[in-house]
Amino acid sequence: MKYYSSGKILVSGEYVVLDGARALALPTKLGQSLSVNHIQDGSFHHWQSLDHRGDVWFECTFDLSLTHIIHTSDTKRAQTLLLILQYIKVRQEHLFINVIQFITKLDFNPEWGLGSSSTFIHNLAQWSGVDAFDLLQNSFGGSGYDVAVAIANAPIVYQIDAQKSQWEKVAINWHFKDQLWFVYLNQKQNSREGIRQYKAHPANQKQIEQISNISEQLLSCNDLTAFEKLISKHESLISNIIQLKTVKEKLFSDYPGSVKSLGAWGGDFVLATGSDAPAYFKAKAYETVISYQDFIKD
Repeated sequence: MKYYSSGKILVSGEYVVLDGARALALPTKLGQSLSVNHIQDGSFHHWQSLDHRGDVWFECTFDLSLTHIIHTSDTKRAQTLLLILQYIKVRQEHLFINVIQFITKLDFNPEWGLGSSSTFIHNLAQWSGVDAFDLLQNSFGGSGYDVAVAIANAPIVYQIDAQKSQWEKVAINWHFKDQLWFVYLNQKQNSREGIRQYKAHPANQKQIEQISNISEQLLSCNDLTAFEKLISKHESLISNIIQLKTVKEKLFSDYPGSVKSLGAWGGDFVLATGSDAPAYFKAKAYETVISYQDFIKD
C-alpha cells in the first residue's frame, strides 16, 4: 500500500498560532510518500527513508515485537520512530502480525522545512487509522497546522480553540500570484527552537487578534499593493513580539518589494513579492527561487 501527503507553507500566524491566532497555510506541490509492504519471510521490521534524490538518509530495523532497535543510522530518530510505532501497535495490533517494510520518499530537500515530519505523521495515520493529531502530540508536538494542511490537501485557515485544532478550507483568488516567489534562505530553521524562543516572549491578546485579522484580510486581497501592506504589517507585529529584526531589515533592506518570513524566523523559506525577485535573490547567492504557480497546490 502507498500513501501520500503534501508539504506546507505557513503564510501568516507563525508563533501566535500556538496561542489561538487564525493562521493561513498552503499545501505545496511537493510532499512525501509512504509505502508499506508485508514480507512473508523475515526476522525484523525494516524502515528506510529516501530523500528527493532517492538516496537513503535514514534507516533502521526493529525486532518483531517492537521492543527494541536492532540497527539504525540515527539512534535519536529511531527511538522517536519506535515510540510512534509502539503507540500505533497498542491501538492497531493486527497491523503488525506480519513483518513490515516501510519506505518513505521525499519530493523535496529535507533541509527546506516543508514538513518532512508532518507528512510522515499523516502518512502513518492514513495507513494505521490512528488519529494524526494523537500521533503528533505523542511524538513531535507543535501547533498541528502542518498536519491539518496534509489532511485537507488544500489551503486552510487554522486555529487552536480550547486546545482543539480546527480548520476550514479556503479559496485563494489572488490575481497577482505571478508576482509571488518563495526563496530558500540556504539554512534550515529548527521550529521547536523557534517555539521555545516565542514562549519566552508570548503575544498578548491584542496582538493575537491583529494577526488573526491579517489572516482574514489576506484572503480577500484584490491587488498586490494591499497584499504587501498586510504582510509588512504582519512582519512588524511578529518582530515586536519575538524581539527580532524582520528578514528584510536583516538581509534584504535594498529589495524593492516586500519580503516575509514563513514559519519559524531565521531559516527555511521567505515569501517575496515583485518581478525582480529571481534576479535579485540569485545575485545574492540564494539559488532556490520558486514561483507561486510551481510551488503551491491551491
